[in-house]
Amino acid sequence: MPDFLALENVWAGYGDAVILEDISFCLGEADSLALLGRNGMGKTTLLSTLMGATRFKSGRMRYRGEDLAVVPAHGRARLGLGWVPQERDIFPSLSVEENLVVVARPGAWNLKRVYDLFPRLKERRTNMGNQISGGEQQMLALARALMLNPKLLLLDEPLEGLAPLIVQELLRIIGQMVGSGEMAVILVEQHAHQILPLTRQALVLERGRVVYSGESAALREDRSQLDKWLGVGVH
Repeated sequence: MPDFLALENVWAGYGDAVILEDISFCLGEADSLALLGRNGMGKTTLLSTLMGATRFKSGRMRYRGEDLAVVPAHGRARLGLGWVPQERDIFPSLSVEENLVVVARPGAWNLKRVYDLFPRLKERRTNMGNQISGGEQQMLALARALMLNPKLLLLDEPLEGLAPLIVQELLRIIGQMVGSGEMAVILVEQHAHQILPLTRQALVLERGRVVYSGESAALREDRSQLDKWLGVGVH
């Protein structure tokens, strides 16, 4: 059986600039991957490449047996890819509920289930997107991605800049999403100690190249390497 997602020797970037060099990894169905590295090392570019937002130069990207590189960017959501970018990109002039239903696709994730997971959003369902807090906007971005009923969910630093209580709430929710067995998740985050316990695999990028690919549990124990690659201690 082919891998759910497989990248082989992928090179990609923007215009003539090459950001990712010789990237290879595999992800199983309903698997989870922590994508780590310091700022500017290519993590967001890797997610953008999966979503078709970069210039793909060479290599292979296969998703559920299909050649992902030839699928236009606008067609990747229909294939089952969901993306929560750093910018969140919610619709400020739509209500919380309108933000959710406007992107809804058939599947197990519906409005009721999303509200059960994010009760704050249910309480604020009539508020406009620009009338809720930053933490609630991040919840809305996550919930909106779930309404697409993705098979592969890409989360780009979903905890960045949020208050500690909101971070803990989102970590709990992301843990539930990872543990549901309904989708594969690739999670980018600066703070390795927060996401390594939630994921099965880890990939560390250094200057656009893979310097570690293996189990998250093993990486959690290797504090000297984490400090070397991320430049911060792990608690």
